[in-house]
Amino acid sequence: MNIDPNVVLPLGSSVLSFVFAAFLFDQWRERRRPYQLIWALGMLWYALSAGTEFLGGFAGWSEPLYRAWYLIGAVWVAGWLGLGTAFLLAKTRFGYAFAFSLVLAGLFTFLTWRRYDYPDSGVAPYLYAGVALAMAVAIVVLVARGSDAWARLAGAVIIGGTIVSAVMALTADLAAPGWVVDPATHIPTGDLFPGYLRLLTPFFNITGAFSLTLGALYSAYVFMPKRRVIRYSLAGRRGPALMAMLVVAVVAVPVNFVASLPGAALALVRGRLHSRVPATILIAIGGLIPAITSGANRFGATSGFFVGELLGVIFLFTGFLVSIEVFQEIRIPFTRLVLARRPGA
Repeated sequence: MNIDPNVVLPLGSSVLSFVFAAFLFDQWRERRRPYQLIWALGMLWYALSAGTEFLGGFAGWSEPLYRAWYLIGAVWVAGWLGLGTAFLLAKTRFGYAFAFSLVLAGLFTFLTWRRYDYPDSGVAPYLYAGVALAMAVAIVVLVARGSDAWARLAGAVIIGGTIVSAVMALTADLAAPGWVVDPATHIPTGDLFPGYLRLLTPFFNITGAFSLTLGALYSAYVFMPKRRVIRYSLAGRRGPALMAMLVVAVVAVPVNFVASLPGAALALVRGRLHSRVPATILIAIGGLIPAITSGANRFGATSGFFVGELLGVIFLFTGFLVSIEVFQEIRIPFTRLVLARRPGA
């Protein structure tokens, strides 16, 4: 009996994502934290996207299935997961990192267009890059003022982009037969979609993936024992002084994070490491792997796409289960049957 990885891997990703989404929806129902609802929606998109891949591999692709796959998986998933992290960390200075993610997204969107010159791009690369830059500036200003409204601003853009992308995906003209897969791996690619829609994917994916990954690493850094090789402070700084210190922070945070890892490992061995540190590192890995493999898919390297997708949800689910921030108790969703409870919960 031949096992087709193009069927088995997406099926595993879809089932696990549906389970994960159910846990998150259940936790939101109990605790009413906005970030849990947003993450739940993100994992629902993850499950539906992988489900389209399973159906395409099992029963064959069709135009409606192909449109749904691209819209949900290529555009929505990362953006919504990253938005959940933004809401979780809305009251912190993580907004600066989110703004940095937006700048990278806008830059990469523009450079992608310059490199590949997608047909029917129109003014999209300029518009998307401009929106990303304007958003980044607005978020920096709000964070500098100590306002958590930057997360709601990000939410408005993600929701607006979700609606716009749905209209684009449903109305785009696709060449017959209405879908396309890599001839070697039989994994779908977005080649049939017009440039103005394809350029939305780096905007959503880079912003979302960086937000999810950097947010997880930020949380790990907050709770791990630190070694500050490069010292910096954003407190009380405004204008040029703030911008200069943000440049220092871009270097200082990763250097200090790496320098702190040996101490964190020692604390883990001694049983003194905060549970959020390993949990958030797992989440960061889970956000990074599919970001890499989906990016490779965009540039024609499709072989690792389904593997990265499955590994991503495995790491994400494991990290969230370990995280006290998300789960005070683990129970069968929408029931009172508790499987495990955190001490002090």
